[in-house]
Amino acid sequence: MLGKPVEDGDHWTRERIDRYLRLTGALPLTDYIPVPDPPLDPVEFALRPEWPECTRGRIHGSCRDDDVDYAVLGLHLLETYGRGFTTQQVGELWLLGLPYLQTFTAERAAYRNLVAGLVPPLCARVDNPYQDWIGALIRADVHGWVNPGDPAAAAESVRRDAVLSHTNEGVYGAMWAAALIASAFTADGPRDAVTEAVGHIPGDCRVARTVGQVLELHASGVSWEDALDAMERETGQLHWIHVVPNVAVIAAGLLYGDGDFTRTIALTVRGGLDTDSNGATAGSVAGVLCGAAAIPRQWTEPLEDRLRSAVFGFDGVRISDLAERTYRLAVAGDGGGGA
Repeated sequence: MLGKPVEDGDHWTRERIDRYLRLTGALPLTDYIPVPDPPLDPVEFALRPEWPECTRGRIHGSCRDDDVDYAVLGLHLLETYGRGFTTQQVGELWLLGLPYLQTFTAERAAYRNLVAGLVPPLCARVDNPYQDWIGALIRADVHGWVNPGDPAAAAESVRRDAVLSHTNEGVYGAMWAAALIASAFTADGPRDAVTEAVGHIPGDCRVARTVGQVLELHASGVSWEDALDAMERETGQLHWIHVVPNVAVIAAGLLYGDGDFTRTIALTVRGGLDTDSNGATAGSVAGVLCGAAAIPRQWTEPLEDRLRSAVFGFDGVRISDLAERTYRLAVAGDGGGGA
């Protein structure tokens, strides 16, 4: 919700995001992005079409978003098929429960291939130029939530989900994110979680090398701004939805946020690129690290415990109900049983 109004990495650079926040009196960022009053240049500061539903003072329940849809669908997957689900079953659930026009990039390519009769892993590889993009990573959260303290299980679980639509770095990014969330339940802090999680993907993959570079920059004492400048020089040739540069933004937000929920999600969104996805992943980890009671109320109260979703049967569901169902899967340890 925080990153949605400025989700366009080509237009909403880090510099433009901060300029907007400065002009609206919202830097440092400690609440949802405000509406400019008086209005700013509508070309230079063109917010996403969804902005009326996800800006400060205008939020009444969460707006629908594909990032949220996949968290809901992941919960539904585990409730329906249990922890032993197959990639084929992930595809079946998409066809049954997710509208085609609410999918994008790699997910849409995989969906189209499924309808054409292709099966995993082929459905991730045919006519799909987005195999290394961020889509699988945004599906990772629930796999981490239901495997608290077990990053290896979380990484393996999301791998079976991710290979429906992604390959190589796209899969490794998802595995890292799931392991990161699972690690956060038992970690000493964000650095401990980030370090643990990277051990569950191949050390020579680009995602692992990118996370390692951010860890080194943070340890060397450089500023958040300088760390992201360095990573932009390293990954700037990639598309703004590619998983690798976004992993750098997430890792930096977590490390420099230092366990503070508001600072973590604010830095991550100010990092640009896929702002809503990155804010969600960093917030997922920071929420585990600090606990629900420590999340400031300005973030939770506007959501009114209500979720909009395109997943069939879930629109308007209570967030607290989804949380309880996720919790039951985690403590049951079997991931299934139609909770």
